Amino acid sequence: MSDLLNQAERLLESAKGTEEIEIYVSSGVETEVRAYRGEIENLSSASSSGIGIRVLVDGASGAQVGTAWAGSLDDEAVRDALREARDNVRFASEDEFVALARPDGVDAVALSLRDESVLTTPLDEKIAMAIELERRVRDGDARIRQVDSANYSDYVAEAAIVSSTGIRASYARSGAYLSVEAIASDGGGDQTGWGLSAGRAPGELDLELAANDAITRATRMLGAVKPSSMRCTAVFDPRTAATLLAIIGGALSGDAVVRGRSFFANRVGEMVASPLFSLLDDPTDPRHFAASSHDGEGLACRRNVLISEGQLQGFVYDTYSARRAGTASTGSALRGGIAGSPSAGCRALQLKPGGEDQATILKNVGYGVYVESIMGVHSGVNPISGDFSVGVTGLMIRDGQLAEPVRELTVASTLQRMLLDLSHVGNDVEWLPGSAAGQTLAIDGIAVSGS
Repeated sequence: MSDLLNQAERLLESAKGTEEIEIYVSSGVETEVRAYRGEIENLSSASSSGIGIRVLVDGASGAQVGTAWAGSLDDEAVRDALREARDNVRFASEDEFVALARPDGVDAVALSLRDESVLTTPLDEKIAMAIELERRVRDGDARIRQVDSANYSDYVAEAAIVSSTGIRASYARSGAYLSVEAIASDGGGDQTGWGLSAGRAPGELDLELAANDAITRATRMLGAVKPSSMRCTAVFDPRTAATLLAIIGGALSGDAVVRGRSFFANRVGEMVASPLFSLLDDPTDPRHFAASSHDGEGLACRRNVLISEGQLQGFVYDTYSARRAGTASTGSALRGGIAGSPSAGCRALQLKPGGEDQATILKNVGYGVYVESIMGVHSGVNPISGDFSVGVTGLMIRDGQLAEPVRELTVASTLQRMLLDLSHVGNDVEWLPGSAAGQTLAIDGIAVSGS
């Protein structure tokens, strides 16, 4: 049993009377290094810990819940947080759907997501990786004018959740990342490109991969022009495809559905996508950087099939949204830290791989736009109506090959139409930080606005 879990269980003994109480404790250590021109530009190493408390009291027409948190696990800070949570109950409205999670009989999958080498690797080695990454990009191509930032970062995080309703859970994970942004110039203009390498520990990182990725993305955009408007197939690279999947995942949240904020509402059983599209949320897959044995309420995470061969199967729920929908939690509560309350959401989205690599998809598409970056997602995508209009940069596809670079494009459609017009799914799955893995996707009939 973890030390955090022991501590949380001791705090649970303070529950009194008919109140229900949930205690969430977390701790973590993180390091960040930024290199610039062969030197350390920024270095930080920090540890944190804290507690979030929810106290629930039944009322005449529903429960009232009081919440409070403290950024310390000192005894006095914990006592103050508990007292504040109890005080806050008095000001909360009664809600018939509010409840703390209860064990549902689903066993947690044993996952090993924490690598101790994040803590044992000397800081000097982490600094050296950031400096070497910057050097490789700077010296890797004469057209690289500047390396805007070269970064190493890592973390180890642990959390425990206990409640008077019988929840007992703890989980931990680690991560390490290299990222770099390069600026290339041909005398007529600058273009940027960024590279990434991610793992659970420093030893899994690939300097050459991250450096070459940034160089390639920056230099091949040199000379980019604004093309004429057209309607064509858009091929999204794995990273931009992951952004699309994350947007779709947001609309598959039970919380969004019960609040009337999802274009998928009332469509379970319908064909909402191409038969090529099979999407699941699976936090039990250790390849995903957001994998977890338990969700933000302490229930076991599980594999949830959301769309199968184009047919909508269901949504992900936490306890609150499940009660509103008249169903059960899918072990999909997300938590934004000690100060946040749980809410339903996708944690580890992945699309069933297709049978084609990217080169084959490009060949089969023949003509279109290859999307390498997306801008304006927050303002250009409406998860309620499904309207989709974002800025992109990338390259033209001609005769099945990547051709001249293009910029200042707007691609427009609706998410509903894009899902149905999906024509190719790649087998080049890229496991990325965030809520979704990605692979090459081709979508027909996209309106592209240029000059």
